[in-house]
Amino acid sequence: MTNQSTDFNLFGADALKAAFRRHASGVAIITASTEDGVPIGFTATSVTSLGSNPPLVSFNIAQGSSSYAHLVEGANVAIHTLTTENLALSQKLAGPKEDRFKDVEYSLVSGVPVFPQTSAVLLGKVRTRLEVAANAVVVVDVISGFENSEAEPLLYYRRGYLTTGERLADNY
Repeated sequence: MTNQSTDFNLFGADALKAAFRRHASGVAIITASTEDGVPIGFTATSVTSLGSNPPLVSFNIAQGSSSYAHLVEGANVAIHTLTTENLALSQKLAGPKEDRFKDVEYSLVSGVPVFPQTSAVLLGKVRTRLEVAANAVVVVDVISGFENSEAEPLLYYRRGYLTTGERLADNY
């Protein structure tokens, strides 16, 4: 055991922000449609596999987000994983909501916008939302998906985009 002095001098939101700026996350895009068929979507770094039996994915969203009201139980959604080639798309979907689908190639699958140029897409239905303070965890049942050829993944780290470096080890 190491007897190293640690000064816990960050608290609450400052502690959380400092720690997660040092935690690299994969970048994804979530899309859906309003009841009127208007495409909605946003960039997220909180997408994670919740399990494979049954196949579930979760992501986080602020309840004040313009997309939140449309991510109700049973809503169709698409979750796109991104590569470095999708940097501009990621930035566009993180920008003003009225510009997110302008001048961007997408198709509709089950009424949901799908970006075919991404590394992979999962189609699913919202199973549930767990509201916590001003945020929510959205759980999605995965129904189907497709994958494109592999490319360097797009990551978010220390408030900027990057990709992977040297492979250090395999995990079997």
